[in-house]
Amino acid sequence: MAEKRDYYEVLGLQKGASDEEIKKAFRKMAMKYHPDRNPGDKTAEEKFKEVNEAYSVLSDPDKKSKYDRFGHAGVDPNAGFGGAGGFGGAGGFDDIFDIFGNMFGGGFGGGGSSRRNGPMKGRDLQKAITIDFEEAAFGTKKEISINKYVKCSTCNGEGNAPGTEKKTCANCGGTGQVHTVQRTPFGQFQSSGPCPECGGKGTIIEKPCPDCGGTGKVRKTIKINVEIPAGVDNDSVIPIRGQGEPGENGGPSGDLYVVITVKPHKVFKRDRDNLYLDIPITFEQAALGDEITVPTLDGKVSYKVPAGTQPNTVFRLKGKGMRNVRNGRMGDLYVKVILEVPTKLTAKQKKAVEEMGKALDNKCYQKKSGFAEKMKELFK
Repeated sequence: MAEKRDYYEVLGLQKGASDEEIKKAFRKMAMKYHPDRNPGDKTAEEKFKEVNEAYSVLSDPDKKSKYDRFGHAGVDPNAGFGGAGGFGGAGGFDDIFDIFGNMFGGGFGGGGSSRRNGPMKGRDLQKAITIDFEEAAFGTKKEISINKYVKCSTCNGEGNAPGTEKKTCANCGGTGQVHTVQRTPFGQFQSSGPCPECGGKGTIIEKPCPDCGGTGKVRKTIKINVEIPAGVDNDSVIPIRGQGEPGENGGPSGDLYVVITVKPHKVFKRDRDNLYLDIPITFEQAALGDEITVPTLDGKVSYKVPAGTQPNTVFRLKGKGMRNVRNGRMGDLYVKVILEVPTKLTAKQKKAVEEMGKALDNKCYQKKSGFAEKMKELFK
């Protein structure tokens, strides 16, 4: 078992510190390591316990006197000095958590003074759908199905059976809150918490609705029409306000978020609002020039490939890309020409290619001619 640290050291004090200094140091350290300020931090939680233990001894005059004379042995229950009383000086470890739970609004251990009978927004929902590339380009309408809680039509979301009424909770007087006074190292604190009788709602249902069992909600599968704008891309999110689950105590319904996945296109590649396309052309088309047909999202267009076009040349068709979903502007289509070299030639075709090669001198091949000159210079 690890040796305990000196209690004064735990609180950052020197031995002989006054009661006021001890109280001030405890407040500072307890705030620093409180679990609500360090969610999920086991080290901070252990330090919080350590701080509480140190204060439970040093804040008690009798235990402090024994600790000052005999150290940890003076407050060890097994050593016969009376012990620390299970952190009794501060009202117990659980009490400290309750105290700070109320001070921090109930984030730790379920405490706090939030009003459960106040309006609360319903839960937000998410639905993923997949659409075609063309649907993303031009926009579309989709009908989706979603299983969710909806307001019970039998009781209109009230929870009580038709013809009956809710009764005001006698324990809290309809406030949904009960108040307690706790004595703490810092003085007396009045804290509030949900009423245990009504669960913080302020009312009690004596005869629940037979369809929803008093919850005011039933689960159903409903259909919703979704308007998908032109230009959406993968992971685009379309919010539909009020189509989440119903709120509590008259609060608004949550929202539905539709997450889009777009199927890839067979020909086009997309990068934001621009499209990219590779088109193969022959040596004859590249050398002599030709008018080629280019597919676009809204039909075919003709483009004049100039004579002498080199492999991998890219030309741009302005405004033939995707629509920007925010500003409505059109992206561009970038077309790269890929020179295709013929394969599996017949003897006659090979002869024709040889004849053409002989007819073309080096002046026709500027890059080849320039490279030949560089080679001569290199090997002089």
